[in-house]
Amino acid sequence: MSEFKVVVTDYEYDTFFPEEEVLKKLGIELILEQCKSEEELIEKCKDADALLNQYALIPSKVIDKLEKCKIISRYGIGFNTVDVDAATEKGIIVGNVPDYCLDEVSDHAMALLLSSIRKVTLMNNAVKSGTWDFKVAVPVYRMRGRTLGLVGFGNIPQTLAEKAQVFGLNVIAYDPFVPIEVANKANVQLVSLEELCKQSDYISIHVPLNQHTEGMISTEQFNQMKKEAFIINTARGPIIDEKALIHALQEGKIAGAGLDVLEVEPIGRDNPLLNMENVIINPHSAFYSVEAEAELKRKAAQNVADVLLGYFPNNIVNKDVKEKVNLKEK
Repeated sequence: MSEFKVVVTDYEYDTFFPEEEVLKKLGIELILEQCKSEEELIEKCKDADALLNQYALIPSKVIDKLEKCKIISRYGIGFNTVDVDAATEKGIIVGNVPDYCLDEVSDHAMALLLSSIRKVTLMNNAVKSGTWDFKVAVPVYRMRGRTLGLVGFGNIPQTLAEKAQVFGLNVIAYDPFVPIEVANKANVQLVSLEELCKQSDYISIHVPLNQHTEGMISTEQFNQMKKEAFIINTARGPIIDEKALIHALQEGKIAGAGLDVLEVEPIGRDNPLLNMENVIINPHSAFYSVEAEAELKRKAAQNVADVLLGYFPNNIVNKDVKEKVNLKEK
């Protein structure tokens, strides 16, 4: 029996072979739970040495009750499910996997963009409903030479920029945390959010969800956009103020939207977005491919293995925690 207890707080996976391959060197057998409440998390995880977390919310109330947890490793890039400040205060590392699904999400953003611009989904639905007439999509404008604005310029949007430029798009970006040298190397101009909204023909969202980014695209930003603009979101739903988006679409302030994420998931059946022909909605799927899922699971488990072996993992969200823990660099 392993000296370590590692709990999966919640999951929707069919296999844990990638994690088991990584953790077998420690003799660890994963304990799989489906925690639906704070009380269940406390009951199942209070004596765990490490947690693997998918969607379950881990607030300060739960973190305070963790007796010996050394790391909470997220299945994903985002870490908004975990109270990072509380974890840091407790001396618990929060790990994530920021370098997986780069191609998957950038491909998906490009697919939503292309389908929006060329109105592929609209015409498909028309044909299947008995209408064989390209005029249902009028007007469609040439994409080459237009401007794509990226809100955020981390790993995924940098990958998307390269692909978009192949289609002849000019790419600009808003990201106050990215050095200008990085943008220059990618042939991308850094601009303010206001400038991005005004200049862009298409806008794609790629920032993490936190207190600073929640609702950052709202009425003011939609009022600055072109009427021909499409907005794409493959990041997190609440980054866009959904009521403001619905109003902008209803008032014709923008041309349409391609959404892989929403404020509330799954989407409510009474959501007006479902009845808009100029809106494409996917079920938070941009991250997925067979290869990406295996990579995610393996790297999330490696974060855990590193810490339990006495090392800092490659990916630490709360770097300030290093002052509180006695681990070695690999």
